[in-house]
Amino acid sequence: MASVHSHDAEIYYEVQGNGPPVMLLHPFPADHGVWSGVAQALATRYRVILPDLRGHGDSDVGEGPATMDKHAADLARILDAEEIGRLPMAGVSIGGYVLFEFWRRARGRVAALILCNTKAQADTPEGRAARLQGAAEVMERGTEPFLQSMVPKLLSATTRSTRPDLVEQALAMMRKMAPIDIAQVQRGMAERPDSVPTLKTINVPSLLITGDEDAMTGVSEAELMRQHIAASQMAVVPKAGHYSPFERPEEVTQIMRPFLEKIAG
Repeated sequence: MASVHSHDAEIYYEVQGNGPPVMLLHPFPADHGVWSGVAQALATRYRVILPDLRGHGDSDVGEGPATMDKHAADLARILDAEEIGRLPMAGVSIGGYVLFEFWRRARGRVAALILCNTKAQADTPEGRAARLQGAAEVMERGTEPFLQSMVPKLLSATTRSTRPDLVEQALAMMRKMAPIDIAQVQRGMAERPDSVPTLKTINVPSLLITGDEDAMTGVSEAELMRQHIAASQMAVVPKAGHYSPFERPEEVTQIMRPFLEKIAG
């Protein structure tokens, strides 16, 4: 793992393979290992950059809420360290939220977007209150009740019933986060702006991926983005939940590879 110092946090990332660069951002509350199967396949052709977002995996959370501004600044530091000017970027869930912010700040560095299992809308007042309550509870009760409650929301019913090994792998990633990490990441997501107005400004090739069993975002959110992002493509992964690249890496790779090949020229 390499690292960069970004403001008040040390941000860790992994690099696999050689070739045109592509960055893959993981969902909350996990780490870059969500992309392991996809990254291994893509690394035969690409230089795959796999950050642990602030507060996740090996990366520090820093002081205060882990806002989208902070995450986007962290990504810019990684690209500078790797001497990468412009590249395709993919993000799952919070990874997508970060990419909307990165686009607003540094769209000249974005060659293409792959938005997986994410949504453009900000939290509703009820959703924001639930995040902040969850942040408070995890500080009081520890992480395990929260993580156990997240499993049925993040992994499809198919995955939970047929792949207990993946459930345990997901929990192992989640358990790297301390209570303060989960709390500050939740608070940062609660503060994120509405990105629906941003969608119409996106003028790079865009691919939207979701799972047909995604209970958190799903087809309706992907369809909203497709309607607002000009010339975007959309794909639905069967038997996949909110962690579709982790649950169905072969299928997601098959969707991403031709899209990336076209970008790479």
